[in-house]
Amino acid sequence: MESQTAFLRSLGVEILESGHRRWPEAVKAQAVAETLEPGMTVKVVAARYGVMPNQLSRWRRLAQQGELNLPSAEISDEPTTFAQLVSCDAEPPRAAQPSGPFADGLRLVFGNVRIELAADTAAARIAEIAHALEATV
Repeated sequence: MESQTAFLRSLGVEILESGHRRWPEAVKAQAVAETLEPGMTVKVVAARYGVMPNQLSRWRRLAQQGELNLPSAEISDEPTTFAQLVSCDAEPPRAAQPSGPFADGLRLVFGNVRIELAADTAAARIAEIAHALEATV
């Protein structure tokens, strides 16, 4: 416990006589950044900083909402490379093509009555047929 207190004080965390702590924004951000490292979990980082995992999760939510600024990632010694940006007109979205045995048409089923219509049948005509079938059922 004493080593953790020393660790927190070295980061600038103010520890009051009551045991409460005042966390600088930079320390909160550092803890959140550690949870984002590969293989790291909120539970492990929370234990390292002596906070409950739900407190650290709250800090993560603040970071996601833009209310807590995370430290920038370390800059690598590797040279930066860029990929060429190619821009083109987007194709208009295509309507989903029906599949199956009636891909070219429409099937109406009313009880034991089954009617197959061409895909380009007018909506008014389909409504008339449906109305007529409904009257007979």
